[in-house]
Amino acid sequence: MKTILVTGGAGFIGSNLIRFLVNKYKKYKIINFDLLTYAGNLENLTDLKSKKNYLFIKGDISKNSDLKKVFDSYEIDIVINLAAESHVDRSIVNPLSFLKTNVLGTVKLLEIVKNKWRKQHDGKLFYHISTDEVFGSLSSDGVFTENSKYEPNSPYSASKASSDHFVKSYSKTYDIPSIISNCSNNYGPYQFPEKLIPVVINNILKNIEIPIYGNGENIRDWLFVDDHIRAIDLIINKGKIGGNYLIGGFNELKNIDLVKKIIEITDKILGKEPGSSESLISFVKDRPGHDFRYAVDSSKIKNELGWEPLINFEDGIQKTVKWFIENRNWTKLVTRN
Repeated sequence: MKTILVTGGAGFIGSNLIRFLVNKYKKYKIINFDLLTYAGNLENLTDLKSKKNYLFIKGDISKNSDLKKVFDSYEIDIVINLAAESHVDRSIVNPLSFLKTNVLGTVKLLEIVKNKWRKQHDGKLFYHISTDEVFGSLSSDGVFTENSKYEPNSPYSASKASSDHFVKSYSKTYDIPSIISNCSNNYGPYQFPEKLIPVVINNILKNIEIPIYGNGENIRDWLFVDDHIRAIDLIINKGKIGGNYLIGGFNELKNIDLVKKIIEITDKILGKEPGSSESLISFVKDRPGHDFRYAVDSSKIKNELGWEPLINFEDGIQKTVKWFIENRNWTKLVTRN
């Protein structure tokens, strides 16, 4: 019997994780703590309303009073911190909101954990989920490892880098049992529609312009969200306290090649001539500080915990495109505000 608190559980990765935990650990209490800002929506979790081991609590990790209510009411064994502002473009426009949630929110969460777990650390875990973007940008060669230097280039990645450092410092200074993982770009069902893959699919459905930054040559590594969830589960159960793990999908693609692949699949499903929607592609001015390439070496988590991605990109992107086409009403519901 354990109680797991997932912050940011109504978001993309969070909702997929909550669903996995609720269904796998039926004797655990799974608490979803989320402020329900623009990217967090309970429409992601309507299928869990009747589950007895699931509880949603609306709250803000940057508010002591909200956190205190949860920790006073429940004996929390595991904290999985997914609450974050995560869209780079928004961080460029409004960096202070990223500072509040990603940095201050993480510190407030660490503070209450420090105080609540002061006398009993056995069986406790503070698991902080971060991004490979904290390591900056790669050229055409090389990969990020657990020993890569932190060199964030956007307000978003700087805020996540800062939160990583706070977790490490609290672990060292206050003996908080913690683990950090840094993942590559996730994709799959329930991803908020402002992200690249949903944008492409939804714009094809609307027959409107598909914007691509610069010349589309920037490279990202794509990780299907279900594979990420399996990695999280392994880390919770077998991860080394005080350690960190990189989680990648081994699917490096140029943005333009990714967009063309999505167009090919979407056009085919819609009964259009495959590739005909390429006419919607529009190259737009590149965003400031746009990292060229991310690539992750996941050999540590493979060697220590036996994890590797199971969903190949072809299958994963097919599932994703079909899900967004079949759930157009979900897109309308989560973007109506």
